[in-house]
Amino acid sequence: MLDRIAEFFIFGFAPLAVVMLATPDSSLAAERTIKGEVIYRERIALPPDAVLTVQLSDVSLADAPSTTVAKQQVNPAGQVPIHFELEFDGSTIQPRATYALQARITADDRLLFISDQRHEVDPLKTEHATMMLKKVMQPVEQAPESIFDTLWLAEDIEGRGVMDTAQSTMQVKADGSVSGLGACNRYFGSASVNGSDISFSGIGATMMACAPALMDQERKLFEALRKASSFRFEQGKLFLVDAQGRDVIRFAGNG
Repeated sequence: MLDRIAEFFIFGFAPLAVVMLATPDSSLAAERTIKGEVIYRERIALPPDAVLTVQLSDVSLADAPSTTVAKQQVNPAGQVPIHFELEFDGSTIQPRATYALQARITADDRLLFISDQRHEVDPLKTEHATMMLKKVMQPVEQAPESIFDTLWLAEDIEGRGVMDTAQSTMQVKADGSVSGLGACNRYFGSASVNGSDISFSGIGATMMACAPALMDQERKLFEALRKASSFRFEQGKLFLVDAQGRDVIRFAGNG
């Protein structure tokens, strides 16, 4: 056996065991991805120009700036939950380093929401993450002069509230067109506005299928819109009222 090993070295070959030790771990060099979503607790719609920034950072050194490993901007951010996808080179991850996800939502250079707690992750093991952001700037709430050109976010439908993780919105244009997010699908239609009287017609929507709870909230929103016959404002809120004087939807406005 020793003679055979000598022959390998004489003719320029290394033993097989040595060759295997020199082979790099290709799994570390593979592209990695962390997917997730950003949410917050407040029932506040984001303005149309809101931008979400999410980054994966090396935060190992407490007395030094963090090092960014991956970064993504979602522009426009849309409404929560806002999904993100960070791609990075796994070979850059150091075994003894500490990594964390950081996120913020801005609009027109104003900081609206931020991750106020360290969200530590193992980049080579974490595949999905949910980040809860904290509001750091209260949007200026002004009582609108009219129902038009404001993005309205439903806070209550038929006195039964709404889901914390679902957004139902409405926007009425001056030309009478109506659009928004039901909870799952985008919808569209028309509104006839005369003073404080209002009626909706021709409501249609895209045909995506979502979780039953989302579809149920969306159905209730559409039914409530069809019942509305008037509206009023109270402390910046928009109330749609049916013919019997019952509040069918309460909206909060944001831009």
